[in-house]
Amino acid sequence: MSRQRPRSVCGATWVLGGLVALSGLTALLTILLRGSLVDSWASGHPDETGSVQPPSFVPVAIVLFVVFALLAGVLLMFFRSGHAWARLALTALAVLMAVASLAGLRTEPPALFYVLSVVSAVLDLALLFFLWHRDTSSFMRGAWNEPRPVPGR
Repeated sequence: MSRQRPRSVCGATWVLGGLVALSGLTALLTILLRGSLVDSWASGHPDETGSVQPPSFVPVAIVLFVVFALLAGVLLMFFRSGHAWARLALTALAVLMAVASLAGLRTEPPALFYVLSVVSAVLDLALLFFLWHRDTSSFMRGAWNEPRPVPGR
């Protein structure tokens, strides 16, 4: 018999998928709008001597997306199998991604990136809610592994 999963585990799966998709969208927009990002950064950091180079946003965004997507995929497989350590690792990943997205606001990006960061932070909070929901904790302890009684037997 396959292991039954509570709605909170399914919710965590969907929210994590949304975070990966949002991270991919952010990386794509970073590539497409890199000129706007550099211009926005340069306006907040005037340099009369020309010695300060603007940061490269594109490689950082691509590497962050790839690492996040792959790590989230691997951890999700273990989490859905009921491994409690995967829940801890996904919690750390969600917190670190929230910090990374909010730290990106220090570069004074265009308004679209502010919106994406806020949406990402909300999804991170939703993921934490689902990861630490009472039903998820019960699932991690194995209570969802027991077969349900059939009425009338």
